Amino acid sequence: MVMVLGSLRPVNSSPIHTTTNASSSNSSDKKRQYLTRRRTVVFGTSVLVASLLNSNPLSSSSPPSFHLALAQQQQLDELQQEEDRAVQLFQEASPSVVFIKDLEIDKIPKTSTADVNLIEDENAKVEGTGSGFIWDKFGHIVTNYHVVAKLATDGSGSHRCKVYLVDTKGNGFYKEGKIVGVDPAYDLAILKVDAEGYELKPVVLGTSQNLLVGQSCFAIGNPYGYENTLTTGVVSGLGREIPSPNGSAIRGAIQTDADINAGNSGGPLIDSHGHVIGVNTATFTRKGTGASSGVNFAIPIDTVVRTVPYLIVYGTSYKDRF
Repeated sequence: MVMVLGSLRPVNSSPIHTTTNASSSNSSDKKRQYLTRRRTVVFGTSVLVASLLNSNPLSSSSPPSFHLALAQQQQLDELQQEEDRAVQLFQEASPSVVFIKDLEIDKIPKTSTADVNLIEDENAKVEGTGSGFIWDKFGHIVTNYHVVAKLATDGSGSHRCKVYLVDTKGNGFYKEGKIVGVDPAYDLAILKVDAEGYELKPVVLGTSQNLLVGQSCFAIGNPYGYENTLTTGVVSGLGREIPSPNGSAIRGAIQTDADINAGNSGGPLIDSHGHVIGVNTATFTRKGTGASSGVNFAIPIDTVVRTVPYLIVYGTSYKDRF
């Protein structure tokens, strides 16, 4: 069966802790040092092999063990470059990914602020979790409709959307997300957070038009409440059809074997350049397990790009305006 990933109660942990600029700077320095240190090692060994080659003009007459060592070193260089690329991609893209919690408030204080309503205690239980990504610097966030469906259809006013973000300085904070627009036919929704005083980092948009089966892709999200999780895979298929929350079909979906589980919904599917190519949405599961089987689906970013501006301006899709 194909399961549109619903929300799941997360582990009891605080997803994002507020950090200081100093700690953020130290963390960034460590990341740069990590990559620089590893590249230095690889570069050094590559230079050594190259110098050995130059010192032996008759390399064709070199012993087989030498050629084997050279081939192994070249393979290690390629693996190191691939690993560094994945690390750098995650470091650059993850600040644009948000963690979304759907809270149900049992007792709403008469004089309350948005922050008070977002406190998780005996009066506010977590109904589900999901992911999303920052669309622009004004605080618009793209996610799946089914992640915020309870909030969108709430007539009692008891649901709140708690969004965890990170600014460009690495400081973590949370805000209430307000629904701006929804399109259940494409399983898309737009939230808006008040990010005054924070500088947000929007995602870099790619295109899904020229995707090829076999190319690498990466999913970032919060499966089962574990924030900032990276999974890797390839584009397994194109032009797939998956069900939408309103019962219609979403055509042109991207199939991938990058793991997508409950809580990943609404997060970005990214290509090797760090560009968003899709919105992670559904997974094929064996009945009764609820776990990803390696057959996962994302809404193509070209569909998202056509839909989001209408949701931001009008609150509904173009087709629903007439």
